[in-house]
Amino acid sequence: MILKVLPSTLSGDNVWAPPSKSIMQRALALATFAEGTTMLRRPSESDDCTQAMMMSAQLGATLELGDDAVAIHGVARPAPRTDTLTPGESGLGARTFGTLAALHNQPLALEREGTLAARSFQGWATALRACGAMVDGQEPGQSLSVQGPLQPGAYELDANGTSQVITGLLCSLPLLEDDSKLTLHNVVSAPYMEMTLEMMEDFGLQVDAHQVEDSRTWVLNIPGHQRAKAVDMTVDGDWSGAAFLLGLGLLCAPHSLTIEGLASSVTQADEAIKGALLFSGCRLAGVDDGIQVFAGKPKAFQVDLTDCPDLFPPLAAMAVFAKKPSTLKGLHRLDNKESNRGLAIQEEWAKLGVKVELDETNDTLRVHPAKPQSGRIDPRGDHRMAMAAAILGAAGAPVEIVNAECVAKSYPAFFDDLESLGVSIQVVAK
Repeated sequence: MILKVLPSTLSGDNVWAPPSKSIMQRALALATFAEGTTMLRRPSESDDCTQAMMMSAQLGATLELGDDAVAIHGVARPAPRTDTLTPGESGLGARTFGTLAALHNQPLALEREGTLAARSFQGWATALRACGAMVDGQEPGQSLSVQGPLQPGAYELDANGTSQVITGLLCSLPLLEDDSKLTLHNVVSAPYMEMTLEMMEDFGLQVDAHQVEDSRTWVLNIPGHQRAKAVDMTVDGDWSGAAFLLGLGLLCAPHSLTIEGLASSVTQADEAIKGALLFSGCRLAGVDDGIQVFAGKPKAFQVDLTDCPDLFPPLAAMAVFAKKPSTLKGLHRLDNKESNRGLAIQEEWAKLGVKVELDETNDTLRVHPAKPQSGRIDPRGDHRMAMAAAILGAAGAPVEIVNAECVAKSYPAFFDDLESLGVSIQVVAK
């Protein structure tokens, strides 16, 4: 499907943030082996969460889907109903449920699809092998499989690649018979690890975690022989998705836009969007269970996104309309996403006449302000690239977005929500 997003002035002044797929996937993972029935209210309908529900069931849990809730009846130990897990295109799902699968002593294949098939799992494979599991096929295009059992122990790991590896281990190691200790060096996206730790506490799992002062080293002491307890929770709104809505409100609202449903019950890395906007001179206001952004033009963004790399696409779109060039640090975090996002931003923005510089030496991406030209953007199967392209179209010149349905990975209602706010969108014949 090709959609054309036209320059628009918003007619609506409020919208709900989508439910967080990061929170829901972690909740599903923890609920799979929890004692009792977990209720997840206002669940995410994203593709990633649909696949996570399937993998929970594939590992033995029983799920019931209601009108606006999901019930998960946990099992004490993995009882796979199949020899294949289906993470689809979800990197977090593959690494988290793939690690849970390593609690079992039989091999399980991970059936990767789309953009996930082109992503490396080398860091995940290295970590699991260090903890006693076997992993085959970690390179792009290879058939990926895992076989346990994981072993308790003291492990020292380089966590420079992704926090998703740590999330999988944190959800799994407490279930082993004996204690474990993780010493993690070069931790990136620490807020995502903190989210996992906070949710583990909600599920009754104990972990003693502390950061070595003035470093990216963490030490996690994980008691064994634990089992999670079921919870009843409402899934928070997603700051990752809200970042794109904030961009639209900033650039296209006649006065302001309020994004609702952002109760911050657990840490979300992409809440850092607030600081980036404030530092660039934008006006924000907190409201009950949400945030209000006032229309304006940013000065420029000078921010370090090493711990929140998913903010690159929305900020790189907003930076096009800034008064001066913007510099976003953390470029190295973009290589192994749904696309090589740094290169994708540079090449796709160029189609609209916008100059983007990549500086690997200084680990930065620099966006030069411009008046965008009309053109066609290929998001390369990357949901966040498609949503960023919509900002460029709504605030700049008409932009056609190829494979626009890829937003379903995290935010299926994205274009519906834009139309409800008054954004003009047309379907384009191929």
